[in-house]
Amino acid sequence: MTRAAAPTLLAVAHGTRDRAGIATYHALLDEIRAQRPGLTAHLAFLDLAPPAPARVLADLSGAVVLVPLLLNTGYHTRVDLPAVRATAPHLDIRVAPALGPDPLLAAALGDKLAEAGWFRTRSGADAVVLTAAGSTDPAAGADTALMAGLLRQRLGQPVVPAYLCASTPTPADTVDALRAAGHHRVAVARFLMAPGHFARRAGRAGGCLTSAPLGAHPDVARLVLKRFDEASRGTA
Repeated sequence: MTRAAAPTLLAVAHGTRDRAGIATYHALLDEIRAQRPGLTAHLAFLDLAPPAPARVLADLSGAVVLVPLLLNTGYHTRVDLPAVRATAPHLDIRVAPALGPDPLLAAALGDKLAEAGWFRTRSGADAVVLTAAGSTDPAAGADTALMAGLLRQRLGQPVVPAYLCASTPTPADTVDALRAAGHHRVAVARFLMAPGHFARRAGRAGGCLTSAPLGAHPDVARLVLKRFDEASRGTA
């Protein structure tokens, strides 16, 4: 009996003009391939950078799993990815859900905060602002709130979500509010995939420190593979 070929992974990112951001996504693909030798994995961008998903899909055959490198449910997962799927009727395509919320992201966020110099004190006067891109989709806000809860469990410290666009509160307002409430040390955790416009804005929120975007953290790669496996089995 001939064994069916394993699906191809197509990781689909939002896109950025930032060269460091694009390099970060490629580094994540390298980490995914290192964790799963033999897996055929490609990268595409919905906007702002090539290649477009349709261009990559045109050259593929067989089964493909689209894994969005997106941290929340929203317009891109509800509208853009089904539209991408429709461009390639010659393929057996399954679409995985967004990466977040998930405990693996909380682990990666905790590591990024530690790398930036964050440490837990016993004073109870510390807090973290989980800074997301933002969306007008209520589901995205709900996902970010759940992610804040997971990070709170991980850190044992207050974690409050904030948004860089399309929603409130803003990171700067949240930092100010936490300080006014008696939290003397307030860190900003970038709940973002890669360097770019939003990452720079998060760095201006006024926290005592700001962690780096999630990037090619090994737990992010593990989560991409988790979503890939779930969709491949039809359990996503």
